[in-house]
Amino acid sequence: MALLKKKKRTEAEIPTSSMADIAFLLLIFFLVTTTIDVDTGIGMVLPPKLEDDVEPPPIKERNVLKILVNETGMVLLEDKPSAADQVRGEVKKHVLNNGQDLAYSEAPNKALISIKTARQTPYNNYVEVLDEVWMAYFEMWDSEARSLGYSDYATYVEAIEINGAENQIRDKIKPAISIAEPDAAAG
Repeated sequence: MALLKKKKRTEAEIPTSSMADIAFLLLIFFLVTTTIDVDTGIGMVLPPKLEDDVEPPPIKERNVLKILVNETGMVLLEDKPSAADQVRGEVKKHVLNNGQDLAYSEAPNKALISIKTARQTPYNNYVEVLDEVWMAYFEMWDSEARSLGYSDYATYVEAIEINGAENQIRDKIKPAISIAEPDAAAG
């Protein structure tokens, strides 16, 4: 009787020769399709720089609404502690005063909003205050557009773009926002 030899079985293999190609293609795919968010910051249009021999225009103290956001994120409106959500109302009151209250501006085109922040101010607090100031302006523009018979400011903007007219609302209520670091004594 002959001994039956057991055949040595070859083990099944997974072909790995193309795995490197597949990994490379996946890497390229994800590099091409991934979007990377770039933090662009806050877009603002700055006024042109004054010539060296030109003095800045004089501004009356009553036309300036002072907002200070200190290192701890505390908001001071005219040197009085307040919440960030009170900024919008104060800005609207200041800009639309039309000379009635001596504590606020003489006219919308003379009103200036001064925002001062220290370098250590939390960015979120600064952005929150700046957003409130801009929202005040948008609400004033919206109200003015409604008084002219439009449903809202966006509809007004669409209408003037179609007609090629100037934005009379923005000419009437111009945003004048000054952003600076606080004085050394105030910090």
